[in-house]
Amino acid sequence: MTSTAIVTDSTAYLPKEKAEKNGITVLPLHVIFDGQAFQEEVELSTEAFYEKLRTTSNMPTTSQPAPGLFIETFETLVRQYDAVIVITLSSGISGTFQTASAAGEEVEGLDVYVFDSEISCMPQGYFALEAAAMSRAGEHPETILKRLDKMKQRTRAYFIVDDLNHLHRGGRLNGAQALVGSLLQIKPILHFDDRLIVPFEKVRTEKKAWNRVLQLFDEDARSGEPVRATVIHANRPEKAEELREHLAETYPNVEVDTGWFGPVIGTHLGEGGLGIGWCRLPSESCLLSQ
Repeated sequence: MTSTAIVTDSTAYLPKEKAEKNGITVLPLHVIFDGQAFQEEVELSTEAFYEKLRTTSNMPTTSQPAPGLFIETFETLVRQYDAVIVITLSSGISGTFQTASAAGEEVEGLDVYVFDSEISCMPQGYFALEAAAMSRAGEHPETILKRLDKMKQRTRAYFIVDDLNHLHRGGRLNGAQALVGSLLQIKPILHFDDRLIVPFEKVRTEKKAWNRVLQLFDEDARSGEPVRATVIHANRPEKAEELREHLAETYPNVEVDTGWFGPVIGTHLGEGGLGIGWCRLPSESCLLSQ
């Protein structure tokens, strides 16, 4: 029987106790303010990040884990495991996937499989939780990866940002689009497409944008299939809880969590963003019992 370790990066934003309980190793990405790098969720909490973001004059940047951190982690895991599955945020917005893949080739005695979630935040965390449960059950890495691929095809996420300037600085909108969008109260609904964060639709006012997102959610949830969903927020806990309660009360087949846009993803989206990510769970999914 192959023993398989599960590793993910910090942008899955798994609660620490949940990662520890499931034996998931979490490697941090960095947020850089004025040349000083902080490991997100380790040296800089999400709450502290948004406080810092409000007071800084220079926008922060982000960076992926160093190759050496992956190699060091793999060299530790090889003492206990035959294989490791690394679940990363989308390769379209970070080089973490490529770095983990290269690092895996440097370590002997450990089969390293790197899975591109093509997404981030708690939907990425669901992949890690599924993989961890399957690993505990003794499933082979190839079997786990097939399950994750199946889940990926059934996962969707949409989010709405509060300030278009962050998208402009990140190259998602040009200056004219950002200015006109702000003046007209346009709220672009964003999603991941081909590994990138891109506009899905542009809607006038946040209320109309959320009605559209809820319509998209309803298309999957009303099927009656079991759904695992998460409301993700950038320092808007009250609104997130309101949405979570609405979804839980409306759809008995949906289990709803609350997640967050932490420092790295928050750097690119800004404070005030809100989103919903969900997966229509395969009938054999371990998340059905978690």
